[in-house]
Amino acid sequence: MSRAADPLAQSFVAFAVEAGVLRFGEFKTKAGRLSPYFFNAGLFDDGEKLRRLAGFYAERLIASGLQFDMIFGPAYKGITLAAAVAMELARHGHNLPFAYNRKEAKDHGEGGTLVGAPVQGRVLIIDDVISAGTSVRESIQMIEAAGAAPCGVAIALDRQEKAAEGGVDSPLSAVQQVQQRYGLPVVAVAGLADLLAYLEGAPELATHRPAVLAYRERYGV
Repeated sequence: MSRAADPLAQSFVAFAVEAGVLRFGEFKTKAGRLSPYFFNAGLFDDGEKLRRLAGFYAERLIASGLQFDMIFGPAYKGITLAAAVAMELARHGHNLPFAYNRKEAKDHGEGGTLVGAPVQGRVLIIDDVISAGTSVRESIQMIEAAGAAPCGVAIALDRQEKAAEGGVDSPLSAVQQVQQRYGLPVVAVAGLADLLAYLEGAPELATHRPAVLAYRERYGV
């Protein structure tokens, strides 16, 4: 089955629209582009939304077959995601430890920047999206400094568009750059192709599809 027809991805996009997390209109991205859609994972902001979001991550990770020993959530959004996804994976019979970092080093108590389970073995990094790859790079450095091995990255949405570096478009997306630079697989619950497939079957949102298609034509990979 092609990703465009992936039922898990279609359910996730529908959920993101219903939750107001995925919106359509005109939005300025960090790269300065005018995007016809905006995905704000910070709006998965109550218990039920977070539970459902974590469920989508867990299902996608289990289906991917990616092997990992623990989960790492980079501050700040990754902290909640790591905890929630660890709970959902445990519910599916995969009880794994998780850890996260604090932005500021603590000089009392247990000290340091890492919180949670000891960072060891094969570590999965979990975040909402990959924009510039900064969060992934910093996570890799912390994981390796702890003597563990980063083994992959899980995200909710892959925008599947060219990364911008210094105002210049790269031929690769931010996700592809992470895969190429660090040799890590990236598991996404859904991507831009899934979003376009969803819009095709959603009459109430059909007016937004041409703008999303045009955006993909210009910036897509």
